[in-house]
Amino acid sequence: MTDHLTPAEIETLARAAHEGQTDKAGRPYAEHLQAVAEGVRARGGDEEQIAAAWLHDSVEDDALSARWLEEAALSRRTKDIVLAVTKRAGEPPEAYAGRILATPGALLVKEADLAHNADPARLGVLDEATRRRLTEKYAGMRALLGLGRGLDQAP
Repeated sequence: MTDHLTPAEIETLARAAHEGQTDKAGRPYAEHLQAVAEGVRARGGDEEQIAAAWLHDSVEDDALSARWLEEAALSRRTKDIVLAVTKRAGEPPEAYAGRILATPGALLVKEADLAHNADPARLGVLDEATRRRLTEKYAGMRALLGLGRGLDQAP
């Protein structure tokens, strides 16, 4: 028996933490978490990265506290990945990208996150100004991370 949360427990916890939240298109937020976790898996990510994918927005969105994360029965690597992909208020994109690149395993999680965020089907339901702003934001982050355009790159 392990002293860490199981993948099923992590998924359940993440879904519960984001219960009632929706994305910019009004969809249940858990759909985004599941898509990112599946994207990590499809890109060859390991269980620690998949766990981080389920939790990647939890601290940033105040669904779970940083203290909870630090005390959680998760591997140090999973915690480090979650912290790396957690945006900080007022942080320049270059500093954010640098932290992701410096954290083993974090780039794959962020790549899957950006891929789902930039999915044309998701963006297509947004108004033109929001769609344009987000498309430029995601492309800029992909460039900072050395990921290229990415919109036409399958997992």
